[in-house]
Amino acid sequence: MPLTTDAEIRDLLESARTIALVGASDRPNRPSYGVMAMLQRHGYRVIPVNPQITGEHIHGEFVFRELSQLGDPIDIVDIFRKSAAAGEAVDQAIAIGAKAVWMQLGVIDHDAADRAEAAGLKVVMDRCPAIDIPRLGLARIEPAA
Repeated sequence: MPLTTDAEIRDLLESARTIALVGASDRPNRPSYGVMAMLQRHGYRVIPVNPQITGEHIHGEFVFRELSQLGDPIDIVDIFRKSAAAGEAVDQAIAIGAKAVWMQLGVIDHDAADRAEAAGLKVVMDRCPAIDIPRLGLARIEPAA
């Protein structure tokens, strides 16, 4: 079952430090652009992933083509893709050993969620951390020591 309680969401967000944002956009009018900035302001390291703008920079971070290129451990893979494309991102998250996948508002793929949970990942579906963080009153994240 995807995480749904405030306590579960709080625990995930408070324990995470590094988030890979799949479907990151360099266009200020796109939701992923604003969410990435908000997550950075909250203290997370956010690594953008988008094959269409690989090599560019968003909010000071290099944009990678795919999750397999990331060398750093990833706590949460935040998926800003259509539901039909979420499964591929979830499978990549499993392959790189991410701790959790977070499917954004409107992104629903129960089969992918089941695969992630079977592989030991926590799953959040059809939610947005930029909504949950202020709603839960979470303090700014301190970088890992």
